[in-house]
Amino acid sequence: MTDNVRSDRTPELEADLPSLMKKVAEGDQEAFTGVFQAVSDPVFGMVSRVLRDRAMSEEVAQEVLVEVWRTAPRYDPGRGSVFAWVLTMAHRRAVDRVRSEQAASSREARVALLDRKTEFDEVVEEVEARFEREAVRSCLRGLSELQRQSVTLAYYRGLTYREVAERLAQPLGTIKSRLRDGLMKLRDCLGVTA
Repeated sequence: MTDNVRSDRTPELEADLPSLMKKVAEGDQEAFTGVFQAVSDPVFGMVSRVLRDRAMSEEVAQEVLVEVWRTAPRYDPGRGSVFAWVLTMAHRRAVDRVRSEQAASSREARVALLDRKTEFDEVVEEVEARFEREAVRSCLRGLSELQRQSVTLAYYRGLTYREVAERLAQPLGTIKSRLRDGLMKLRDCLGVTA
């Protein structure tokens, strides 16, 4: 594909696109060749303007043309021209690629930040962890027996509400209420702001 208009693209071919698309929808490969000749350069041009990277533009343009072949039966001449349908598809695919690339770049940046190890004092870290564990134990002692058991089973053993209810032989609604109340008490006891 090139940025230049192909010499084999003619106004007659462009005018014949709706009938060619009908044949493509029926699986006619020769008709697809005609559609390809008419739309490939405009597709590449549209994609290139959005992506600004030749290799990526070629890849996305190819994906669009494959999608034209696959989705030809969905083309509805009553909703617009073949060019409008194909170029809309090309624009959407190019924008999706830009978003995908941006998301990948953001993920890589976050991972890079996480990979940077900050120096810390391991003794201080351990002391803080012990204080936190003791604070949690102390706050757990302030809960009712059913609240403590429910919280312990749900959050330390990883049981679902239903499994906690079965284990403690209590109605599911009771367990949900006790967990909610217990967690609110723990939050207040630990001084966590919601």
